[in-house]
Amino acid sequence: MATATYFACLLLISSTLMGFSFSVIQAQSRPPIVNGLSWTFYQTTCPQLEAIIRSELQQVFATNIGQAAGLLRLQFHDCFVQGCDGSILLERGSERTEIPNRTLRPEAFQILENLRQIVHAQCGLVVSCSDILTIAARDSVVLSGGPDYEVPLGRRDGVTFAPVNQTLIDLIPATANVSTIISQFSRKNLNVTDVVALSGAHTIGISSCSSFTNRLYPTIDPTMDPAFAASLMQICPSLDSTNVAVLDVRSPNTFDNQYYANLFSRQGLLNSDQNIRRDARTLGYVTRFFTNQTFFFRMFVDSMVKMGQVDVLTGTQGEIRANCFRRNSDNLDLLSVAKENLGSSSTMR
Repeated sequence: MATATYFACLLLISSTLMGFSFSVIQAQSRPPIVNGLSWTFYQTTCPQLEAIIRSELQQVFATNIGQAAGLLRLQFHDCFVQGCDGSILLERGSERTEIPNRTLRPEAFQILENLRQIVHAQCGLVVSCSDILTIAARDSVVLSGGPDYEVPLGRRDGVTFAPVNQTLIDLIPATANVSTIISQFSRKNLNVTDVVALSGAHTIGISSCSSFTNRLYPTIDPTMDPAFAASLMQICPSLDSTNVAVLDVRSPNTFDNQYYANLFSRQGLLNSDQNIRRDARTLGYVTRFFTNQTFFFRMFVDSMVKMGQVDVLTGTQGEIRANCFRRNSDNLDLLSVAKENLGSSSTMR
């Protein structure tokens, strides 16, 4: 009886705070897209593009489904710093090695480059690394059990490195409060709905102990379920532990709405996660997503399409990289150095 009353109250709160019906959401058309992107961009130049990527990722995830979260996170980190231009992939810049990005999975980078090689072998140098990342992130959601959806394509790859320490400015720390999160999202033209929907990406994946041990030591965060805290202390026995924990204790490898159930059980892993359950500005969407997975999926899709268009390069801007890890000019520099070294060796002989 108590459980039924609890869920009834949640539904009432949701209806009151949201103020609109799901039928309105269903009636909405596809999200708008920026000039230069298209829903059919590669229809003639590489019509098999999306099929190639999905087929390859099915094989990757059959071996290690954890890589899905790694690819999804890679797109988030790329888009929030200097826009969705693939700059996160570049080896020569500082972005990839700065503190907020040091926990990105190395395998995710290599999967992206492997996909590029396969795509370019079949279609030629017509598909950007940033578009491949966008499709791979979408397929990571789909192949983990989440919604399938279209993504607009036509991005070009960036040719400039992100400024040093820009990641510290643009990426949201695990300790952030809701005001900080909303402010950071607003700078990318993303709203409160996007905050809560995109936070739901934490329904898959892992996080390093360093991202949440401040909630365990020296004292347990009172907003955390004590039993949950005790289980985390087994994984991370000290403040400087280097282990990892799953972000969603209920279904860590399945893309669903159980992340929001965790928040109502006080089992949000990160401070930034649990805080959106406690703030009046975000509670309504947290509640609705918890009680209606279909609604969450729809809003997540809209928010992902929006985020995937942040400061994109299109048309003649940027380039199509021949290697996701290097700008094309860097490849020419390396070729020039190799020729010089070869010439020197010939002279010495």
